[in-house]
Amino acid sequence: MTGEEVGRIGVVAALVRGAFLVNAVYTESAREFDITAQQGQLLCVLMPGPYGMGELGTTLGLAKSSLTGLVDRTERNGLVRRGPDPRDSRAVRIALTRKGAALAERFYAETCRRVERLTAELTDADRDTLAALLGSVVTANKVPVVFHEPDPGIEVRATN
Repeated sequence: MTGEEVGRIGVVAALVRGAFLVNAVYTESAREFDITAQQGQLLCVLMPGPYGMGELGTTLGLAKSSLTGLVDRTERNGLVRRGPDPRDSRAVRIALTRKGAALAERFYAETCRRVERLTAELTDADRDTLAALLGSVVTANKVPVVFHEPDPGIEVRATN
């Protein structure tokens, strides 16, 4: 085997190992902000605005009991709050508090910085190709938006 062949891995292994790599970065970033990776995901999902519990469960891929526990813990930390759903008096919507929005912005920026570093060795063209290929996989599999495109103009919405 040549050195080049040793370094090559197939698409399945590359995707799985890539997921582990990104999850490790996400966890490391969350730890720095004294939250769990799941709390970090919740904050990032809520950055554009409130979500209903059903929407959150679908987006985060969590069962109702797991989601309720996550929201409870995050609410106890003062990062999110439950509020009425104007479209359904029986439902609640989860929104960032001011403290949660501030933390979400810092966590998001730091996580973007760390994930960006993962591709530092690639050329701009290779980064564009990687983004296009992964974007196609994500789109074809209808992966919900759990992390928004890095944009310095993103407005984080808090309520309270």
